[in-house]
Amino acid sequence: MSSNPTNIVIADPATPGNIGVPAASPTFSPLYQQIKALIMQRLQSGEWKPGELIPSEVELGNRFKVSQGTVRKAIDELAAENLVIRRQGKGTFVATHHEDKTQFRFLRLMPDDGQPKPAEKRVIELKRLRAPAEIARLLSMKSGDSVVFVKRVMSFEGVPTIVEELWLPGVIFKSLTLERLAEYRGPMYGLFETEFGTRMIRATEQIRAASADEEIALLLNVAPMSPLLSVERVSFTYGDKPVEVRRGLYVTAHHHYQNELS
Repeated sequence: MSSNPTNIVIADPATPGNIGVPAASPTFSPLYQQIKALIMQRLQSGEWKPGELIPSEVELGNRFKVSQGTVRKAIDELAAENLVIRRQGKGTFVATHHEDKTQFRFLRLMPDDGQPKPAEKRVIELKRLRAPAEIARLLSMKSGDSVVFVKRVMSFEGVPTIVEELWLPGVIFKSLTLERLAEYRGPMYGLFETEFGTRMIRATEQIRAASADEEIALLLNVAPMSPLLSVERVSFTYGDKPVEVRRGLYVTAHHHYQNELS
């Protein structure tokens, strides 16, 4: 008898033909990880949309023919990754960028007094262009593919604090307009989630010191060569697909960059 581990196949009754989803071969995958992958598929497909209540652990256990404890462990990991949110007495919901907690998870510049303030946004420019080689590489595109470029200033209590430049895949965001961005009052990631079906689930960042050139100094109302914090972010949606490159220059006279490590 072989001692090699056997991949367990979990059948999802909601899948046409009731086809099971095997663990990644040839590496053994724990049962709860397979259930987590099935739930992730449902999130990615939009079966359960951002902000919606997902089925209970008992219902999911019955659906996937596994124990409630296995489902709970899978959901625990999804909650730890900020993909779902547990609410006491209400159930588990798909995380959404329209919630304050999720908004500030991606905005790490905090005021020194410790009280996050709502940002005032001014879109300076939106245009379509061909992706430069470096942007194409970061977005896993071909050089010259269509991208949407956005430039904006974010202020807090009337003080310009951040200048951001964004590059977005043109295929996904082809209907994004300057007018729509200018009139939208919620978080940008909330707009992407609601109107473009694209939810940011993780990001990588590179942080370095920078200084303000004349254009940036004018936008931020600081002296040329003033010290700034430079943050370059690549954001990913489901399937670890990069869907945004964001480069920001931050004034830190009254703010600091805050990160939580766990």
